Amino acid sequence: MRYNLPAANHESDTMPRGFFFDNARCTGCRTCVLACKDYRDHGADSAFRMVIDYEGGSWSQPDETGAVASSGVFAYHISLACNHCNSPVCTQVCPTGAMHKDELDLVWPDADKCIGCGYCTMACPYHAPRIDAHLKCSAKCDGCRDRVARDLRPVCVEACPLRALEFGASFELQKRHPDAVRSIMPLPNESATNPNLYILPSPAALRAAQGGGSIANREELNL
Repeated sequence: MRYNLPAANHESDTMPRGFFFDNARCTGCRTCVLACKDYRDHGADSAFRMVIDYEGGSWSQPDETGAVASSGVFAYHISLACNHCNSPVCTQVCPTGAMHKDELDLVWPDADKCIGCGYCTMACPYHAPRIDAHLKCSAKCDGCRDRVARDLRPVCVEACPLRALEFGASFELQKRHPDAVRSIMPLPNESATNPNLYILPSPAALRAAQGGGSIANREELNL
């Protein structure tokens, strides 16, 4: 989708922008996903944001007392869209220049240039770009660039009932959340693309860093 945006007219228009995510607040309700789908008028088979359910640990059947034994059990959710990376691999592999960073430093595909080759979908470690089955071209989160150009927040941020999401200039997010990290399991290491993503990890995510977890909703995410 393309928008006619007002011309950039102040310094803050050209700076890395991204998302902050409070992993401890998120309940996995998918309100962010549904708000985005409604705003974009997406069907059931298309979404620009996804929620990963990550679980780990072990448990045993109840004994005669009815007690359940568990060992290091944890579960948490990650709300994830495009991270508008500083080194976006999707733009590096695009053969036509369709996938690009615009004047707001947001990454999105120009439908007029996209040939639907799918290289961006294969390259992105966050699975942000997808090939639209109807338009036959790449489609992904563009940070709600039409709203950002009007100093509004992305709809996913506005919709979150637990206020687990924030959006803004990267340096401001880092300043407000000095304890944030750039990756938790099962996301790739930040060195892959230098994402503009800042996460306040939950105790469960810190436990998951020791290993043993897995994505519980792969079928939902089509991964």
